[in-house]
Order: sequence, then C-alpha cells, then structure tokens
Amino acid sequence: MCNVVAISSMSMVPRFQRARSPAAREAAEEAILDAARDLAAERRVRSVTLTAVAEMIGMHKSALLRYFETREGDPLLLTREGWQEWSPQLQHDLRSLRKPTPASVARVFARTLAARGLFCDLLAHTPLNLERNVSLDAIREFKLATHAEVEAIIEVVREMLPILNEDGALDLISATTALAGSLWQIATPGPEVAALYRSDPRLALAVVDFEPRLARILTRLLEGSARR
Repeated sequence: MCNVVAISSMSMVPRFQRARSPAAREAAEEAILDAARDLAAERRVRSVTLTAVAEMIGMHKSALLRYFETREGDPLLLTREGWQEWSPQLQHDLRSLRKPTPASVARVFARTLAARGLFCDLLAHTPLNLERNVSLDAIREFKLATHAEVEAIIEVVREMLPILNEDGALDLISATTALAGSLWQIATPGPEVAALYRSDPRLALAVVDFEPRLARILTRLLEGSARR
C-alpha cells in the first residue's frame, strides 16, 4: 500500500511504500506530479530533478523510478495538464468576445497565457528537453492529448475570425505557444538580472513585459493574415 505518515512533529512528509494496488499507484503518481508541479513553480522547470522530487515526498529516488523513468516524464505530464486546463479557458474567453477582432483575439491569447507562468515555462522546455528523453508511448500519448486541444482551439478561432482558414488558425496557435515559451524566459529573469536591466538605460530593450508584448506581436500576425 501507499502510506503517508508524519515523520516528525515539525514536518509532514509523505513516506511511500511500494504501491501494490492500482489505487495506491495512482495516489503515488499524483503525489509525484504534485511535488514536481510545486518545484517547477518555485524553482523553474529546468531545476526540477528526480532527486528533488523524491526528497520532497519522502520517497527514495530508486522507488520513484518505478513511476517515472526520467526527469522529463513528470514535466511532460504537467505540460499536457497545462494544455488541458488552458484550452477550455481560452475557448470560453474567445467565445465571450462580443465583436472579435484581430486585436481582441490576440489579447485573449496573451492574457490567458500570462496567467499561467508555469505553463509558459513548460512550453519552452517541451520541444528542447521534455520530448527527448521519454518513451515513444509517452510522446504518443502527449501528442494525441495536445493535438485534441489544438483542434478544439482551431475551431473556435475560426468561428471568431472567419478570415482564417485552418492552416492560418494552426499557425496562430503554433506562433503563440512558441512565443509564449521564449518570451516568458526573457520576461522573467532572476531578481539580480532584472535589477541590472532596470538600472542601466542601455539595457532597456532587455526589459520585456510579457502580456502586452505577446498581444502586440499576435495582433500584427493576425492583421497581416487579414490583409492577405
């Protein structure tokens, strides 16, 4: 069974024994994902390691490997969760627009992503790292899940902006997620680096305000599509 016990009066840390039932395994996997999510939000995705996750939940690293073979497995699942959480909210907010325009659609994309820093961080790492050290089955499941969300977003975007064909809507989503991943890294440097940028006028271009910058770029992309 998968048991959680208090190991001291000062700290409640899960101590896992080997899961011997489907329910126990599911509980252990959820605890691992929760720990990975908390660590990624606190330390950034690139700092999440199997050792750190194992220590956080009181599980030996060798035991954790029974659930996730590599450090990329946890964040890849978190990225899938991110798509499945962001997509419905994006679709809802797009459908709430009274008079959709390229600018208003772009602002919805930017606003919903700006509210999801961890997801943006994950988007940057997914093609670079997270898809490169996991099993083919894991990649297949991830792609099928995310492609389902992309197809749903395409449908709504085309309802809002009939000027876009399917390829145009797909290009919008691809550009948005790629930009969100990279811009988030630029817009959220460490505190010392951020202070440096703001202290020297010559470094003003290095200061990036994520949401308005993303909205402006996407607006121009959509306006260009409209003119074509």
